[in-house]
Formats: sequence, structure tokens, C-alpha cells
Amino acid sequence: MNISNQKIESDYKSRINRVFQFIDENLDSDLSLQQLSEIAFFSSYHFHRIFKFITNETVNEYVTRKRLEKAASALLHSHTPITDIALSLGFKDNSSFTRAFKKFYGVSPSLFKKEHPNRFSKIRQVQSKNGQVYPDYEKYICTITNLKNWIDMNATIEIKETPTLQLAGVTHIGIQGVEHAFEKIIKWANSKSLLNHPEAKLGRVFYDSIKVTAPDKVRMSIFLITNTPFEAEGEIQKLTIHKGTCIVGRFEIAPDEFEKSWTGLFVWMNENGYKKSQENPYEIYHNDFRQHPENKFIVDLCIPIK
Repeated sequence: MNISNQKIESDYKSRINRVFQFIDENLDSDLSLQQLSEIAFFSSYHFHRIFKFITNETVNEYVTRKRLEKAASALLHSHTPITDIALSLGFKDNSSFTRAFKKFYGVSPSLFKKEHPNRFSKIRQVQSKNGQVYPDYEKYICTITNLKNWIDMNATIEIKETPTLQLAGVTHIGIQGVEHAFEKIIKWANSKSLLNHPEAKLGRVFYDSIKVTAPDKVRMSIFLITNTPFEAEGEIQKLTIHKGTCIVGRFEIAPDEFEKSWTGLFVWMNENGYKKSQENPYEIYHNDFRQHPENKFIVDLCIPIK
């Protein structure tokens, strides 16, 4: 790809990032193609094509998926009635929501709430449309016990008041190929001489959860913490993590141990009676794993809580 095409692609991704944020903040609204294309400063025709190229989904597929995933998260982490969840996310009634939910996850909202493996209930083997499998009860209890032991052995956990963090970020979709996003933010930071500042740390913030989102659809931002003013350019955008209260787990782990560590930390949260807030969970790295004698990350996993 030549420099001109790279600039065009970066500009397109920057515009689509604005749409991602608007959708996240307005899932209860009528998110029309016309409205979203105006936010991206494209014609409806070009916006539809570019959005599908970047996300591999149509606008309608993406919006519907985000609504259903937010509903699934609410079913798991709140006691809000199903009808209230449906209406709050733009579904016209409970029956239309139930049809869409069952088509996507393979089970009704009520059964999902009852039988999802976040909950200590008898769980049958179910596979949803996005490939997630709900294990049987005995396997689930065994898994939970293993995760508790993992956390006890590998994490130092604190409840902290965390400050506002100003970030430069790059959006990445899917759990594969994330190293390329890190390369982009590091290359940009080096060009601005930002990596030598004392507050400069790399991290990752998650806008989706692998519990309710297929791995190839999970959206995240790879970021650099910086107190140095900068202008957004191309794929580099300005982001903020707001101050608040967080469960902070300090880990020293190998690259293939992140999923287990995150899952275990959420188990710890539930076991200790904490509730996740609406803010997004994130990671902050304290070393370059390539310079660690065992190629391990020293990392804080942070869950914002109410």
C-alpha cells in the first residue's frame, strides 16, 4: 500500500471511529444509515461500503449486534426486567427483542439469564450463533475453582481510586493481529518523542466482552498514556479514561494467560460482591515483555466498579 492509500485508509478509519463512539452512546436511538453517514462525513452509499469493509458487517448488522450484546451483558450483571432492557435498547416490544436475541444467541433472554455460566445454576450444553459454548454444571464449578486458585497464586488485587488518564489510541477489531496496532501507536509515539515521559505507558481498553461478543468482533483501543498535548491524526485518536473506583489486579503473566487472568478477575469481582460500572475495563503494561527473562507481562488489569 502506497503512502497516499495509507492516508486515505487512516482517514476513513478515523471517521468510522466517530461512528463507533456515537453508536455506543446512542443504542436506544433510531440509528439510521443517513444519520450515521453524516457523522462520518460520507454519502450514505460510500459510508455503507466503507463501514462494511472495515467491520465486515453492514451498519444494521453491527447496530443490532451491539444492542443484543449490551442486552446480554445487562442480563448477566443486573436485575433489570427483560422488557425494560428491550425498550431501553430501542426494541419496540419484548417479543421482537426475544426473537432477535434467540436468533443471535440460540437461546431466549430468560434462558440466557438463567443458564449462562456466570451463574451458579445447572447448565446444559448450548452453542450460540457466535460460537460460544455454555459448559455443563460440573465442568463449570471445576473451572470456577481453578480460576479462583489461579487468582490466589498469580494476582495482587486492590480496590483503587484511579485518576483520569489522557490517551492516544488506535482502534483494533478482533483478538488476532493486535500486535500491528501496538506497532502503529509505538511508531507514532516515537515520532513525537513521547515514550520517554515518566507517565508514558502502553495499554488496551476493551469496548466489548468475549463473554457476549465473538472473538473476531471484539473492539478495543491500543493506547499510550500521555500528558503531552497532541492533535489527532489519521488513526491516532484522543481518548480519555475517567477517574473512578477500580478493581486493579497486578499480574506477571505470559501472553497466553491474559484470558484466564481476566476471567478470574471477574470471578473475584462477583465473589466479593462488587458490580462493574458502565466504564470499560482496561490494561496497563509496566514492562516490555520481550526484555523479561521469561517473556512475561507485568500488567494491571482494571475493572471499573460502581
